[in-house]
Amino acid sequence: YSIDPQNHQLTLINQVQSLGNEPTHSSVAADGRYLFVANYSVVEDPGGSLAILPVDASGKLSAPVQLSGHPASRVNPERQASNHVHSVVSSPDGKYVFVQDLGADKVFAYRYDPKANHELPLTAADPASVQLPPGSGPRHLLFSADGKHAWLTTEMSAQVAVFDYNEGKLTQTQLLDYAAGQPVSDKAGAALHASNDGKFLYVSNRGTANQMLVFSIDPATAHLKEIQRRSVEGDHPREFSLDPSGKFLLIANQKSNEIVVVERDPKTGLLGKTVQKLSIDAPSDLKFLVRQ
Repeated sequence: YSIDPQNHQLTLINQVQSLGNEPTHSSVAADGRYLFVANYSVVEDPGGSLAILPVDASGKLSAPVQLSGHPASRVNPERQASNHVHSVVSSPDGKYVFVQDLGADKVFAYRYDPKANHELPLTAADPASVQLPPGSGPRHLLFSADGKHAWLTTEMSAQVAVFDYNEGKLTQTQLLDYAAGQPVSDKAGAALHASNDGKFLYVSNRGTANQMLVFSIDPATAHLKEIQRRSVEGDHPREFSLDPSGKFLLIANQKSNEIVVVERDPKTGLLGKTVQKLSIDAPSDLKFLVRQ
């Protein structure tokens, strides 16, 4: 879609097949030349895949030029019988692409170099993957603003991992359980976002827990310390977003069909009272468009 700069209305440019089932996440390369699509694929056959679609100067997409799949861990015979690519994130310098695969229990690393081969812009990095705990189900990855660290949520084990980052290599330095001691039904890790000042990390947990967790971030190590748990006042917080002012947090409660707006203290990072609830059918993501 093209976005009208005045009223933000959308106009369809074109659409193409992602050559996979259930595309659940996409991101644009740092140079804007490709769209990376995570084909999750609920069923074992064909399984998940990463698709790379060229983007021209007008925003028009072309058919995928590259598809990539990964072997499944099969630790959980029901949910990991095949790979399930859940998200695709570029490194801050744009030189690498990281693929979170729930079915493989790994984060796969690729070097991004379209100048070497524009039809195969991704090649396996060295190391080619990062192992996560068996049966954990990696979901979403987020880099710190300075590009020196990253955080990762796992869906099936409801954990958040902390990494040091350097030139395509993620080195795990911390692993926290944010549903420790809770039944499996409470464990369904989802989204994560950091405050603009880099002092706080927010993580949503779905399942029967339905909570927002708030962590303070160590400025030197990016290690996390839990400072608050709060009900989302709904069911299945698949995604959420901090507003540009940092004074509110908006929660997309997918299964209770509602967006919940919560006050946030920018100094302490703590979440306060609910100020608004908006009915909307199955909200699953929230993005702010800021006028330039």
